[in-house]
Amino acid sequence: MSTIQIRIDQKEKKEVKRILDNIGLDFSSAIKLYFKQIRKYRGIPYILTENGLTPQEEAEILLASTEAKSGKGLSKKMNLDEFRAYLKSL
Repeated sequence: MSTIQIRIDQKEKKEVKRILDNIGLDFSSAIKLYFKQIRKYRGIPYILTENGLTPQEEAEILLASTEAKSGKGLSKKMNLDEFRAYLKSL
């Protein structure tokens, strides 16, 4: 086991402690949980872009948008009967 020391604003510490107390976690457990998430996501979790997405989600949407604009991965245009037949085939 290792020990980590951090410096944090007293007001912020009190507010975070109150929140953690309400959900039944102490500081140590919360930090361990945070480290597990960093390992799982191979980066800082919970960081969102200005659009409210993770950087990976935003990159996937931008790629899909670019592909759609170029016609990649699109199906042919269908009328209603063709569309219904297509849905039944799935």
